[in-house]
Amino acid sequence: MEFKAGVFTVAMLAIVVLSTPAAPQKPKSPPAPRSPVVLAPAPAPAPAAPHHVDLADLLSVAGPFHTFLDYLQKTGVIETFQSQANDTKRGGITVFVPKDSAFAALKQTTFANLTQDQLRSLLLCHALPKYYSLAEFDRLSALGPVATLAGSQYTLNLTYDMGTVRVKSMWSDPKISSSVYSTRPVAVYEVGKVLLPMQIFKSDPPLAPAPAPAPDAKASDVAPSPASGKSSASAKAKEKAGEKSSSCRAGVVAHYLAIAVSGGLVLLW
Repeated sequence: MEFKAGVFTVAMLAIVVLSTPAAPQKPKSPPAPRSPVVLAPAPAPAPAAPHHVDLADLLSVAGPFHTFLDYLQKTGVIETFQSQANDTKRGGITVFVPKDSAFAALKQTTFANLTQDQLRSLLLCHALPKYYSLAEFDRLSALGPVATLAGSQYTLNLTYDMGTVRVKSMWSDPKISSSVYSTRPVAVYEVGKVLLPMQIFKSDPPLAPAPAPAPDAKASDVAPSPASGKSSASAKAKEKAGEKSSSCRAGVVAHYLAIAVSGGLVLLW
């Protein structure tokens, strides 16, 4: 009986549970919007290190500029030029480089009598504190005297005529014969004369003595030996002696002919 009552109780509970309406379920709240993922920008590539032109290396291999480079290194001016070339904020550098022959054309005492400060100023006078291409000299020539790295009192006058650029200091007026290197911020141009400012040279420096003339191309390349010289002299003496003896014999013959002729005339008389 107890077992039947338990089964009955369980069945009644099941009926009650099934007949009880289910409680309304609350609607699920929509998921919260996700914040967009912000990707950090990729780091910019590091700027490439600027390429600096080594002026000493350039002058040592480009053209016959050994004398000018030697003066730059002995005075330390090459370091000033290099610093100006490396600092692009200053505007670069333009260098007028004389050839070795330009220094050889001047008398050796021209630079030997200069003080160290004068020599430095002379070298610094060969550079402008800014990069200029050949085309820019047309505009620059209209601006009048241009200050050099030697200071505002050391100026150059540049002229531009149909593509020909001349660089004038007090005692020289060379033209730019070629462009050795011209890529911003460095320009190096070859000139045929040393720039000689009047602040250093009060008069035109003397030129070196002219070289001895070359031997005549028609002359024999082989010098005559002493023996051959003596033999030629002996031959000439013999030739003169022969001429003299011949003339003497001719005189004697003429003399005797005259006597014979006169004697014949006497006999006829």
